[in-house]
Amino acid sequence: MKKTYLALLLFSISISFAQQQDNLTTITAAEMKSASNLMAFVSNPDTQNYDITYHKLEFNVDPAVYLISGKITTTYTALANMNTIVFDLANQLTVSSVVSNSQNLSFLQNGNNELVITLPAIQVIGTSATVKITYSGAPPVNGFRAFTTEVRGTGSNTLYTLSEPFGARDWWPCKQDLNDKVNSIDVYITAPSQYVAVSNGVEPEAPIVNGTSKTTHFHHGYAIPAYLICMAVTNYTIYNQTAGAAPNLYPIINYIYPESFNAGLQTQLAQTPLLLNLFSNLFELYPFHNEKYGHAQFGWGGGMEHTTVSFMVGFDRQLIAHEMAHQWFGDKITCGTWKDIWLNESFATYVASLVYENFDGSAAFVNDKTSMVNFITSGTGGAVFLTDAEATDVNRIFDSRLTYNKGAMVLEMLRFKMGDTAFFQAIKNYLADPSLAYGYAVTTNLKSHLEAVYGSSLTEFFNDWIYNQGYPSYTITAQNWGSGQGRFTINQTQSDASVSYFEMPVPVRIHGSGGQQQDIVLNNTVNGEVIIKPINFPITSVEFDPDKHLISKNNNILLGNEDFDLEKAICLYPNPANDLVHIQLPTTLTLEKVTIYNNLGQVVLENNAVDFSLSSISSGVYEVQLQTSEGVFHKKIIKN
Repeated sequence: MKKTYLALLLFSISISFAQQQDNLTTITAAEMKSASNLMAFVSNPDTQNYDITYHKLEFNVDPAVYLISGKITTTYTALANMNTIVFDLANQLTVSSVVSNSQNLSFLQNGNNELVITLPAIQVIGTSATVKITYSGAPPVNGFRAFTTEVRGTGSNTLYTLSEPFGARDWWPCKQDLNDKVNSIDVYITAPSQYVAVSNGVEPEAPIVNGTSKTTHFHHGYAIPAYLICMAVTNYTIYNQTAGAAPNLYPIINYIYPESFNAGLQTQLAQTPLLLNLFSNLFELYPFHNEKYGHAQFGWGGGMEHTTVSFMVGFDRQLIAHEMAHQWFGDKITCGTWKDIWLNESFATYVASLVYENFDGSAAFVNDKTSMVNFITSGTGGAVFLTDAEATDVNRIFDSRLTYNKGAMVLEMLRFKMGDTAFFQAIKNYLADPSLAYGYAVTTNLKSHLEAVYGSSLTEFFNDWIYNQGYPSYTITAQNWGSGQGRFTINQTQSDASVSYFEMPVPVRIHGSGGQQQDIVLNNTVNGEVIIKPINFPITSVEFDPDKHLISKNNNILLGNEDFDLEKAICLYPNPANDLVHIQLPTTLTLEKVTIYNNLGQVVLENNAVDFSLSSISSGVYEVQLQTSEGVFHKKIIKN
């Protein structure tokens, strides 16, 4: 029965894991497709001379009709002296008027998906103004639709938007880039009264019905980029939940297709408050707790992390977790360039993986990490951070192997290297940084926070694992080395020439003949490094990285049968050496003096420390005399 139960458990874990990988593939494909055909858009230089502080967005829509009309009132501050202001707006939408301070302004739609407004006078740098744009039309339908109407299988009309990264201009006049968040917004959606409307933030008052129409008002009081502003309208069923703990309770509002709403879906949604509480405990209180969290079902594959309301095709726990994690990593703090997209997607992937660790246990977490490592190492190259050229390629930006999986496992390695306490504190500090919170960040911002808590430089780590490519393959020889000691020799090859050596703590698990087990970490910095560790029993076998902390492949561990020899237990490395040398001694020995002789027998260097420099001597072969508590030993060393 035990074997049967174990087999069923492993099968269950395998099925659960396979489902998670399918979800991640779906998420990646959806996020990639949402950006395809739009990447030709480059942040518009014509919109860089002003900063938007407020939008009032008034939309008139009907899910049965592919059309939008609206009034967008924008308050902005001049960043330079201005005589015109430019908004991004699809050519297919027609502006009928622009008003400022009750004065009609002249404007031009120039055919380049721009609305150019002539100001009544030069607006001086640092001053603010407001313009109201009235427009209407059928949003563009070529390629990806940022604005969609469709009829579901039940015959219900449905409308939803998905603007990542540059689709907002297809349905309203905006400024869409990765450097200007709007401080706050009010959204008014007028639609036929039988429908329920959804947008960011909270409803300050009940919807107002006027004949056959209904206007629903949403207010969002946090900074938000244009691509995260959303709208959905259909015959939703509303299902309410609560998250948090007193005094920080906040609502979860789910907008569900009536045909999907059943007991099974409610069971799935029961995970939502648990996930919100988990992420709040790991990082910080949900960033938009003063408003709401929620979901709105829509017809696009995967999900989209619109601030305070994720649009979802379904409600699998891991999909909920990924989109929810974006509320911290992507919505509160948004990547400042596409080269830094991993700050959004790697974090969301890793945080979703932490759900396995915290809800399902270590075996499920290890299983998930194993699959990520296998996928990452299915190719020999590829970096987490993008080049300038790669940042214009949507397939590379949303690369599942690198942006999602490799970046997630790099976070796992940082956690292992730093330790849980330092790692999670650094992430908390990053999220709380007032210069980044509700704004934009780049990779160096995160690195600074990690180093501040860790207390040491992480430049080598970031160069190896973020900016450069590939992964290591290890060969480790383990030997019993005297009473209560093990000797480990580490060698490494790299899959890509961009990294000369991956410096990383290497975890191994030691086993003894009586069922004993001991986990140790080998702090590996150079090839051929010899490390002697105290071991509580004779070694009979060794496992490499059993908990899957590292990205690596084709690793080998050999158990040597060489007898312990005190002479052999003493070694110098690296050898040959360029400068610094370390003397490895058994724990039973104390070093008293080091004397180095040239080939003429002359003393060229004396020292009494296990670490010393060869910088003062020239290249060549030298005799090293080691005086210890157990006698004198002789070694040779080569100075490059």
